[in-house]
Amino acid sequence: MKSTTLAKEILNLLLPHRRLLPSDEMSQTYSCGPWLISHIQKTMFFIEQEKPIHFVLPAFPAKSPNPEKVLGFLPDMGEKISLKFLQSLCEQIREIYAPGAQITICSDGRVFSDLVCVEDENVTAYARGIQEIIHEIGADSIDIFNLEDVFRNMSFDQMRHEAIQLYGESLESLRRNVKNDHIARQLFNGIHRFLVEDYLVLYPNKSRNKVKNECKELAYQVIQRSNAWGNLVAEQFPYALRFSIHPQPYHSEKIGIHMIKTSDQWGTPWHNATVFDGKEYRLMKRSQIESIGGLLVYEKGRPSHYVLSRPLQVSDIYSLEEAA
Repeated sequence: MKSTTLAKEILNLLLPHRRLLPSDEMSQTYSCGPWLISHIQKTMFFIEQEKPIHFVLPAFPAKSPNPEKVLGFLPDMGEKISLKFLQSLCEQIREIYAPGAQITICSDGRVFSDLVCVEDENVTAYARGIQEIIHEIGADSIDIFNLEDVFRNMSFDQMRHEAIQLYGESLESLRRNVKNDHIARQLFNGIHRFLVEDYLVLYPNKSRNKVKNECKELAYQVIQRSNAWGNLVAEQFPYALRFSIHPQPYHSEKIGIHMIKTSDQWGTPWHNATVFDGKEYRLMKRSQIESIGGLLVYEKGRPSHYVLSRPLQVSDIYSLEEAA
């Protein structure tokens, strides 16, 4: 089989799981199309060397500090299902391409933990929990890369400073980009929304307007550091294909990926809890699950996920979104 044909077959396995911006969802098709062009060459690079297709995924940072969203600061069922999905994706690739695939999770929690009110010790505990799940499920196609692998013998604050200095862009440049580019603006709005939701709970004495204004500046800083991390990752893994947990434009160089069913395009296991309704697992805010009668399940003595006594209906999700 020609390497170009095989590359298309491999990339075609990703199509059903793409996470697209709402404006591009209508463009989604389940056949090879123009979106493949920017990814075929990178895929062929590995095929021609008979090496595993290498993907990098900046993700699995740390749990949100907002108790209305998550069960705690350690990984739970949402992370487990997501890691199982990533491993299964590599195994699907192995079925049509013997060397298979490798996914490097570039954990970015340390990069902006201070901005999102997450203690560094909780980032460490979360990362340890992710490693434990990888070992537990036998995910031999997944490995972890983080800030400590690049900057050694430094405090965490020094690591963050170095990352921004070496790989970051100015906040002024970011502001111009958000103002002039609708895709950058959608990302900014998504990050800003997450921050406002958390800060309103963490700082209940502040007015909503004050929190929204403060979080605008924080959102720029989160994106600045996230982009710096992306640049660092690109330097470390120049030939890898890039996954993203954020919705992406149809023709993006990043491949937005759904790892577990969510109630919106921005949902992740670290910003939500997980609920099983008898048919499937889904990510939702903890407070929403509890409002519809979710029963908490423990695994190994720790909160894991919720179960419902009846299947979740689409009307449930709409009513919860309207209430929010």
